[in-house]
Amino acid sequence: MNDKIFNLPVLTQISPYLSQRQLGELPLIVISHPKVRGAISFQGAQLIAWQPSGQKPCLWLSENSEFKPGTAIRGGIPICWPWFGPAGTPSHGFARILPWEFTAHNEHDDGVILTFTLSDNEYTKKLWPHDFTLILRFKLGETCEIELESYGNFSATCAMHSYLNISDIQKTAVYGLGSHYLDKVTDKQEYNASTLRVNGRTDRIYTESDEYSLVRDDGWQRTIEMHHYHHSDVVCWNPWAELSCSMPDMPNNGYKQMICVETARINKPMIPDNAEPARMSLIMRCRDHNEFHPYLDNAAQDDSYKKNNSSDNT
Repeated sequence: MNDKIFNLPVLTQISPYLSQRQLGELPLIVISHPKVRGAISFQGAQLIAWQPSGQKPCLWLSENSEFKPGTAIRGGIPICWPWFGPAGTPSHGFARILPWEFTAHNEHDDGVILTFTLSDNEYTKKLWPHDFTLILRFKLGETCEIELESYGNFSATCAMHSYLNISDIQKTAVYGLGSHYLDKVTDKQEYNASTLRVNGRTDRIYTESDEYSLVRDDGWQRTIEMHHYHHSDVVCWNPWAELSCSMPDMPNNGYKQMICVETARINKPMIPDNAEPARMSLIMRCRDHNEFHPYLDNAAQDDSYKKNNSSDNT
């Protein structure tokens, strides 16, 4: 999908590194910068591609998505707001299926900065009776920085529903999640090791996570760092085979190349105070495995020790 996006015809050249293009029926801002390639859909202000120079694409995007107005895009980083999950209709809120306004941009040697805005209208008032303004800022370069500000007087749950591009789900582990989570598949509270290795349908809300999660991909020999700010939870999701096959906007084997690790405010909703916005932020970075990372290296060594000394090996 990445190559398809960057080969789309240019409709408007906005600046030296930014152009407007169209994917299906949806307009995009496409970033072509020496340090980074990326794309953001006006619908949902959704980042659907981010690829620092010299890296494989960091975000997964389903080629089965319809890319039609009002239909959620499967992949990238949807903004779930003002509710997460099936708490209202549409599921995961309306922010991800509405067109946002592209309000500002800046470019420099290290990357680009883009700002999108969404405010209440007649449609949103029918679903959710509140005045609001959302401001979403992207700083894209060797790192991906996303900051959401919400203005108004309300309580809202939210998630940056990040679909990460990986080589193989069975060669991937997620560190730094904490031990406590709500398992949405079994509807039970669980306490377990903070390392997640997916081997079946997974839908978990971790409530005591570290300030950053590490997604170690041994197939591609890289780790995606995800630093969470102003969050209360981290959500991990993978549909696995049966659910993946039942989803029309997802390839049958799509679950093998993606995992969602989401910065979220679920157990502690976002509550702005009119002039003082509520915030939630995410910073991502990709590291090759030859770069030393104390937390990751220690965790990997600990996993190896446990594997080599478990009762199954004696």
